[in-house]
Amino acid sequence: MNGSLVIMGFFIAGLLLARAGFVPDYFIEHDMTLYVLWLLMVLVGISMGSDRRLGEMLRTLRPRVLLLPLATTVGTFAGTALVSLFLAYSAAECMAVGAGFAYYSLSSIFITQYKGPELGTIALLSNISRELITLLFTPLMVRFIGPTAAISCGGASTMDTTLPVITRYAGNQWIFIAIVHALVLDFSVPFWVTFFCGI
Repeated sequence: MNGSLVIMGFFIAGLLLARAGFVPDYFIEHDMTLYVLWLLMVLVGISMGSDRRLGEMLRTLRPRVLLLPLATTVGTFAGTALVSLFLAYSAAECMAVGAGFAYYSLSSIFITQYKGPELGTIALLSNISRELITLLFTPLMVRFIGPTAAISCGGASTMDTTLPVITRYAGNQWIFIAIVHALVLDFSVPFWVTFFCGI
């Protein structure tokens, strides 16, 4: 949870600095987020490529394990499309926000690039909220619905920030499934977000 609060702190600090006029004009006139996005993509690739567990997980991967990220994807898109009926945003825009799967750092930059800062901010807050809900309500989800509910709720965060709480309340036997779940969703975020932003 501390990581999410730090991210929120930096986001709020950026807002306050911009509103107070402390940001140099160069950063406002030139779209720096594109360069940050490229750097972020390189760092994500390095992080995934250097993970020693990646090769082992891919070798032991069974098709049945992929059903959970598929269910998470379908459920997220169905839920966000339904919510769009009550909001001033289109179904495609809501689905683009949902396609972040709690990977707020990447998805919010993509959405800001394609749809502007308003929807990018909504994506950031929405995906941080998804992670926080998982951290707070995993014990209840595991107890009353089952471990797969907590993993689906965590989205792409289930191999890092939410993995400890899922492991604690669901058991060590769910670690592999949670990590594979997050890996599949991580890879899919750039494709789904750009797809829905392009509609």
